[in-house]
Amino acid sequence: MHIGLVGLGKMGANMRQRIRDAGLEVTGFDRNPEVSDVPTLEAMVEALPAGERVVWVMVPSGPITDAVVQDLAGLLTAGDLVIDGGNSYYQDDEPHAALLAERGIGFIDAGVSGGIWGLENGYGLMVGGASRDVERAMPVFDALRPPGERADGFVHAGPVGAGHYAKMVHNGIEYGLMQAYAEGYELLAAKGLVTDVPATMRAWSTGTVVRSWLLDLLVQALEEDPKFGAIDDWVEDSGEGRWTVDEAIDLAVPAPVISAALFARFSSRQGESPAMKAVAALRQQFGGHAVRAAGAATVTPSAPPTSEA
Repeated sequence: MHIGLVGLGKMGANMRQRIRDAGLEVTGFDRNPEVSDVPTLEAMVEALPAGERVVWVMVPSGPITDAVVQDLAGLLTAGDLVIDGGNSYYQDDEPHAALLAERGIGFIDAGVSGGIWGLENGYGLMVGGASRDVERAMPVFDALRPPGERADGFVHAGPVGAGHYAKMVHNGIEYGLMQAYAEGYELLAAKGLVTDVPATMRAWSTGTVVRSWLLDLLVQALEEDPKFGAIDDWVEDSGEGRWTVDEAIDLAVPAPVISAALFARFSSRQGESPAMKAVAALRQQFGGHAVRAAGAATVTPSAPPTSEA
């Protein structure tokens, strides 16, 4: 199988490598010529078999994704398939699918979780689209997902839009989990009774009911910088937390934990907060997201912990 991949950033480049490692052929295009396999999007399309093309789009959500889908609609032909694997808003999926369908081109929306460690661990995948399109792309999904049973790392969540909706809720839950760990860290550090906070949290990482990959990442971040002195406590929100809260409001579904975690990120922009330093460190550990340096230090994530939840 030979696919095209548009967008070779932090996740896209790793996904290209993981797909190649599985024995599939990938032609990648990126506006950065240093990482791109071909000079133009047109050249990428020409490298794929007409009428059988599968193109995975891995670019920032919003106008950039809109533009790439528009361009592909003019370059691809009937029988081809586009997969949007970025963090797009689920309500954008149906218009994209409709635009491509006018030209006989299929569309799948794919929520992708795994961050910068997906190359080694695999990616959790949540996809939406027609069954025939999903089945056609299954070799790619199998290449990207974690080893083991398919159902443990892949789901065909429903029709177009379902994949990105599932990923949106996933990220909302992630907000709440990260905030809980961060507040627990601050409580341990504030009392002074616990003399080794990193070791205490590490002791939770096996056997306890709060063990998880996020906890492993927080322990790793603490071991690298025990008091988070090298980073600022400013924490961005990527949009999906807001979308999740908006959806909860629209559906009258109580979501106090996710909502509070979102607003806590806003509070990080109003003054120093140890808990928000912990959230910033977690985002960097699992996703390679930029953090604001405290002073002149630059913080980069190291190799991931071996366990994942």
